[in-house]
Amino acid sequence: MAGIEMRAGGHSYSDIEYSRPGGYSLKLDAHVPDGDGPFPAIVIVHGGAWVSGDRKRSVEPLFRPLSDAGFAYFSISYRLANAVEPKTTPSVAAIWSLLGGAVDDVRAAVAFVRTHASDYNVDPNRIALIGESAGAQLAAMAALKPGPNGEVQAVVGFYCPSDLVTLVQTMPFIPDSIRRAVKGTPFEGILLAYLRELSPINWVRAGAPPFLLIHGTADTVVPFQQSVDLCDTMHQSRSTCEVFPVNGGGHGLRWWEPAVRLTAYKQHMVRWLTQELTPATAHRD
Repeated sequence: MAGIEMRAGGHSYSDIEYSRPGGYSLKLDAHVPDGDGPFPAIVIVHGGAWVSGDRKRSVEPLFRPLSDAGFAYFSISYRLANAVEPKTTPSVAAIWSLLGGAVDDVRAAVAFVRTHASDYNVDPNRIALIGESAGAQLAAMAALKPGPNGEVQAVVGFYCPSDLVTLVQTMPFIPDSIRRAVKGTPFEGILLAYLRELSPINWVRAGAPPFLLIHGTADTVVPFQQSVDLCDTMHQSRSTCEVFPVNGGGHGLRWWEPAVRLTAYKQHMVRWLTQELTPATAHRD
């Protein structure tokens, strides 16, 4: 298979094309443990405010704990919201259309892993999504509104932007002058409609896969309350959800690495995924 290389402790794959929407090549990197398998599979979606980030570096702290625990993982790229022709000013509708396309990309990645499960020695009925920041929003949307062959059995979201309307209205990086300029205009209504459509909190449903939401309590980019509110909404719909607070943690799991006290989430995440992806509880119709 193209892109395969051998490493101690398993097989690694790089630059595997999983989808080509509109001729745009989307690729993933993967690692599959040694052993008989089939292994539970994790699809990882990086963050970067929907306009940046990458599948290799942004989520690198997750690779070792997942592989050590016997999970296969697939770290994906997706269409970014700034993927427009140079020297053009995209409309709000165009940008949010691209964000909707990114959700489709995550759905396509899950379907790819399920369809090619035998090629990578993974169990098609034991697949979880992990997303961080913008990638958590995309992963949550793909899990709550799955595409064909796109059901997953669990979701881990790091500092997930779950309510985009509230986030835009409160985030400190948007000047009040801009909020005042658009308030009451047709532009405001259009923007809020798109934000609601892409907010996971508005798509929570009974029978949703279980969620583990990991969030730094000192996050100033995506407030900790965003995870609390999503979990509360899931509980109200009788879905399973847990919030794991990273006390004192800011925004970005790579920035948690130097402090041992901020990395305890790894053990908890592995235990939680192991429980949710055991064969007896894996398939949730």
